[in-house]
Amino acid sequence: MAGAEAGSIRRQAHRLLFGNPVYGLTLGRTHPTHLRLVPPDPWPGSAERGQELLAGVYHFAGETVQTARPNWTPLGSGEDYLAGLHGFSWLRDLRALGGDTARRHARLLVDDWLDTCSAWHPVIWRPDVIGRRLASWATGHDFFCASADDDARRRIFASMARQLRHLARTAPGPLRGLPAWSAAYGLALGSICLPGGDRLWPKAGRLVDTVLARQIRPDGGVTDRNPMTMATILRDLIDLRATLNAAASSLALSGVDAVRTTVQDMIDRLALGLRTLRHGDGRLALFHGAQEGDRVLLDTILSHAGSRVRVARSSTIGGYRRLGMGRVVIMMDSETVPPPGDDRDAHAAPLAIEMSVGRERMVVNCGAWDGRGGKSGPVWHTALRGTAAHSTLVVDGANCVPVLEGGGLGPATGGVSAEAVDPPEGLLAEAAHSHYRARFGVTHHRRIWIAESGEDIRGEDTLAHDGPETRAEGAEPLAFTVRFHLHPEVRVAASQDGESMLLRLSGGQGWRFHAAGGSLALEDSVYISGPDSVRKSSQIVVSGALADAADAPAALVRWAFKRERRGG
Repeated sequence: MAGAEAGSIRRQAHRLLFGNPVYGLTLGRTHPTHLRLVPPDPWPGSAERGQELLAGVYHFAGETVQTARPNWTPLGSGEDYLAGLHGFSWLRDLRALGGDTARRHARLLVDDWLDTCSAWHPVIWRPDVIGRRLASWATGHDFFCASADDDARRRIFASMARQLRHLARTAPGPLRGLPAWSAAYGLALGSICLPGGDRLWPKAGRLVDTVLARQIRPDGGVTDRNPMTMATILRDLIDLRATLNAAASSLALSGVDAVRTTVQDMIDRLALGLRTLRHGDGRLALFHGAQEGDRVLLDTILSHAGSRVRVARSSTIGGYRRLGMGRVVIMMDSETVPPPGDDRDAHAAPLAIEMSVGRERMVVNCGAWDGRGGKSGPVWHTALRGTAAHSTLVVDGANCVPVLEGGGLGPATGGVSAEAVDPPEGLLAEAAHSHYRARFGVTHHRRIWIAESGEDIRGEDTLAHDGPETRAEGAEPLAFTVRFHLHPEVRVAASQDGESMLLRLSGGQGWRFHAAGGSLALEDSVYISGPDSVRKSSQIVVSGALADAADAPAALVRWAFKRERRGG
C-alpha cells in the first residue's frame, strides 16, 4: 500500500511539473540537422505486421485498434498498448514490407506524432518509452528519415534532442528490470548519436553500468528470470557495442572504453544464458512470462553476439537446471520467484519442468499472455501465472505464491533449495521448495533423472511434512495434483488398464508414461506460445490425498517417461 501511495504522489508531482507548458521551454530550442552516428539495425521485421500498419491496424500487448487516421491515445487502451505504439519498434516491420509506400507511411506516422504528442504525457514520455522511441528513430534513420526534406529532418532531430534532455533528467526513476534498461539504452544511444550529447554521455555511461549490474546476473540470468528479457537486452547490447565501437574511433567520449568492456562482458554472459534456455526447436522455454519467440531472430541474435561457448549437458543458469542427454532436453525452475519490483510477469511455479525431444516439445508449461491488454488479457495474464498452469505439483488447487490480478506476486513465505550434483551414470536434477509450508505444513521435493541414452526419464515428487497441522479436526484430507502439460502436437491415449499413457510425437516417435502413488487421468489444457496463439492441448494428471502420518511422506509420486520403439 505504501508503494502504491508513493507512486500516486509521484505521478501527481510529475503531472504538475512536466505537464506545465513552461517546463517544455527548459528542454531547449537547439535544432540538430543530422545524427553523428547511425546505429546498426540488423534485426528482421515482419512484412505481415507492416502490411497491417499500412491498413491502419495497430496491435500491441494483446490489444488491437483499427483506425483510418493515427490515433495515439485510443480510448480505453492500456499502458502496455501505449508503450508498444509509442516505442516505434514497429518501424522495422514497415521496413521489412519495403517499398516507397511503406517508407512514406513511416514518415507520415512520425510527422503526425510530432504534431500531436510533443507535450508531456505520463506514459508516452515515460523514461522507458522515450528510450525505446529514441533508439527506434536512430536505428531506423536510414529507412524513414534519410530521404526526408530538410524541414522534416530538423523537426525530427529537434524532438529527439528534447526527448533526450528530458530522459537524462528522469531516467530511470522508479523503473526496474527491462523498463529501466530501456531507459538507459535509449539515453546511451541518444547521447552518442545526437550532436551535443557529449555532456549527457557521462550520466548515460554510469546508468548503463548501474542498470546492467543490477539486471544481469553473473551466471547470465536476469533478475525477472524471463528468457525473453535476456533476448531483448542481448539484442540491445549488440547494437550498443557496435555504436560504441564506432564512437571510440570517431568521437571523444570520456570513459567509453570502460563501458565497452562492460557491454562485452554482459553480451558473453547473456549469450550463454540464452543458449541454455532454448529447446531443440531453437525457441525459448516458457518460464516467467516468456513465449517461444522467433527462432530466426534468436539465431540472428546469437550469431551477432559472437559467443561460441557450448551449452553443457548439465548446467544451472539463471535459476534453471538444464539436463541434456541424447536428443532430450529437460529444464526445471530450480529457484524461488523473482523479487518484488521484478515480478510483474512472474509465475508461481518453482520446480516446474519442460521437456523436448529433438525439435519436438513434449512436456510444457501453458505459456504466457502478451501483456495485460484486451478484453481477456487480464484473465489470461493471471491464470497463466498460476501454479496449476505449469508442469509441477499443486497442493489443494492453490498457488504456492499468491498471484496478483494486476500483475506481480504476493509475499513469498518460503524458498527453494537445489542440488547440482550428478550421479556416475546419467544426469540428475534435484530441488525442493517450501512455499506451501506456512499454509499446508508440507515441503515439495522433486528429483528427475535422465539416462545417458536420453530414452529413460524417471522422476519423484514428494510432499514431506514440514510444519504444524493446518486443518481443523475432522476436515477432509488435502488433495495434491502432479500435472504434466503436453504440447498440442502430442497425441496421447490412456492404456486399457489405466496405469499408463502412450504419447505419440508429431514425428511418430512414441513414449510411454507410467506413474505410481496417485490416480492417473487425462484432462484438457491450453498452450499459448506467442501473441494471440491460444491452442487446445492435454495434460496428464496424477492426483491423490495427503497422508496424515507424520513419520511418512504426505505424498509420494514416482513417474517415468520411456521411449517406445516399434516392434520392441
